[in-house]
This record gives sequence, structure tokens and C-alpha cells, in this order.
Amino acid sequence: MFERFRPDEVAPGLKDLNLEKLQKKRLKGIICDIDNTLLPWDHDVPDQETREWIEQAKNLGIQVVLLSNALPRRANSLSEQLDIPARAQAVKPRRKGFKKALEEMGLEPGEVAVVGDQIFTDVWGGNRMGMYTILVSPLAEKEFFSTKILRCLEIKVKKKLGLSG
Repeated sequence: MFERFRPDEVAPGLKDLNLEKLQKKRLKGIICDIDNTLLPWDHDVPDQETREWIEQAKNLGIQVVLLSNALPRRANSLSEQLDIPARAQAVKPRRKGFKKALEEMGLEPGEVAVVGDQIFTDVWGGNRMGMYTILVSPLAEKEFFSTKILRCLEIKVKKKLGLSG
């Protein structure tokens, strides 16, 4: 039952992901969460390291699409700042947003990694689609109230899966 929530990889953060390693796995695209993955929940501007990571992905020919449950205003702002596509109000873990991101990239599920900080939205959603999933630690403790509740459940699932935290 819990295996559906198991990520393929766990990393401290987005910037710790080795893009060349992902490329060697024949991954051509990344679907990236926004809040507490790309930048802290209460920030609107990505830091220089994040910008450089996105640019490195582009330079390697890896497409990046932002997929978030956030409002369009937030996703569109980041899309413009980073010059990458974004999809808002995705209702992750539902498949529809992931499918639209795949269409945007013109890739198959097996060619795409999903990077996010939540097991029940990012990892489960990516796993449901047959994508390579990467769980990163949240950038900040400040979150929506509903996310904080889910974090308590995540701790139990992580223990069952033998993951840290």
C-alpha cells in the first residue's frame, strides 16, 4: 500500500540534483513543484542558485515545466522570471496537470522526472503517471495549514518506507 508513495530518489534540495546524472538516466524533462521546492512558500523571487540550476537544465537540453497547486498569478510570475512554462491550480496528485505538462514538453512519462517536496502531491502524482520521482526537503517550515497537516501523515509514511524524516 505504501509503495505508491515511494520516490525513486531523495535529495536535500533542488540544487543538490545532478542534472547530468538525470540526463544519463535518459530523462529529457523535469516537472518541478514551486512552493517549498523551487522557492520558499512566502517568497516570490527565485535566488541566483535556483536561476543557475534552471539555466543549466536548459543548456543540457532538459526541459523544465513548473506544476503547482498554487494560483495562476504566482505560477505565471515565476514562469516569466525563469522563462519556462508553468501550470497552476494543477490539483496534484490528479493526472490532468501532469498530462498537460507532458504535452507541453512533447515527452513520454518515462522521459520525465517530477521534483517536489510533498509525498502526497508530487511523488504520488508522478508515480501514478509512471514518471521518475524525486522527493526534496521543504525549503521552509512556513506553509499552508493544510500542508502542515499532511506533513504529519508524511512522517508516518516515510517511516513505513524507511525514508529519513
